[in-house]
Amino acid sequence: MLEVSRKQVMAYRVAQHGLHRSAADPVLSSLFDLGLQDSMRDTALLALAARSAAPVDPASLVDDPRLVLVWSHRGAPHFHRRADLPELVASLVPLDDDDALARMLWQKKEIGATGVPASEVLFTAARAIRKVVTKPMSKGAVSAAVTRELPDAYSRWCRGCNATHIQEQLMRVATLPGGVRLEAGQSPATLAPLEDRGRMRTTPDAAAASRVVRDYLTVNGPATPGDAAGFAGTAKAVVTRTWPAELTEVRVAGRRAFLPSSQVDALENPPSPSVVRLLPPLDPFTQARDKAVLVPDKARAKEVWKILGSPGALLVDGELMGVWRTRGSGKRLGFTLTAFDPLRRADRAAAEEEAARAAAARGYGDFSVTWA
Repeated sequence: MLEVSRKQVMAYRVAQHGLHRSAADPVLSSLFDLGLQDSMRDTALLALAARSAAPVDPASLVDDPRLVLVWSHRGAPHFHRRADLPELVASLVPLDDDDALARMLWQKKEIGATGVPASEVLFTAARAIRKVVTKPMSKGAVSAAVTRELPDAYSRWCRGCNATHIQEQLMRVATLPGGVRLEAGQSPATLAPLEDRGRMRTTPDAAAASRVVRDYLTVNGPATPGDAAGFAGTAKAVVTRTWPAELTEVRVAGRRAFLPSSQVDALENPPSPSVVRLLPPLDPFTQARDKAVLVPDKARAKEVWKILGSPGALLVDGELMGVWRTRGSGKRLGFTLTAFDPLRRADRAAAEEEAARAAAARGYGDFSVTWA
């Protein structure tokens, strides 16, 4: 069994996540192999800026015809390469009812209470979404129309909306199988039919599901079946059934994990992680499921991953050394950076340069930095 230090793992991941800015075109790099999660806080755009050698334009993701925004892993919005969509759709078809139910995450209980096999619930919802969305429509309009098409058991009363509508997670996991995407850059959320969406796929593809696991282990490895399951939004038992071949067992700080054998040399000989980056909330680097590897100190981990409103993370020489937040005021974006330990003057200057890049990516002409 190969044994490596936690520092080796962190250096390896910095390189795998493209944080050295060595890729001429990040869209073609491993950054998009698993998709780039987005939110209304421009998280995908800032993640791209953290990895791009050239300045990032505010419209970089929205206007790139190679990319499409869809609800994919865990039902979260991700930018994916359009060319990867067929395999992505195949990988998200549940292997069976247990897999389908696991993908409902926090709403498993409600879907289970329908008394209908979870796969049937999912595909019934997908067909309704496909029928309803024939042109761009707001999420609210789609939800209302789809709810009328579905059995009452698939919906719930929502106090916030003051209406009865389809279960939120069910809608999210059924939308891509239904051939529907999200309109990038739109608020409120807008759905539209995928171009050339073809017939709805309902046949599981274990090989496609296995490739998602392999991609996760490549970028965020060494990792465990549970880590990969957490990213994919399914059960560990499901991932175990699609566990890739040709893996090497690795021990990291006493933890048994796995890495594609083709990556062992890169893990054993990673480049120096001597970079300073401002990683946004939901950045792919901090989305790795083994948080104790990323931040061993529990008190610091609580600062990086808040239950509500997580901040961005300050990466310094392969370690998450602090957090950051922003507040916009007119044309000026204010950054508040909090370091866990005193930083060298050069690292603080580099962090402020990263703040300038992030402000420009979001379209702000001016910025300020306050160290808390």
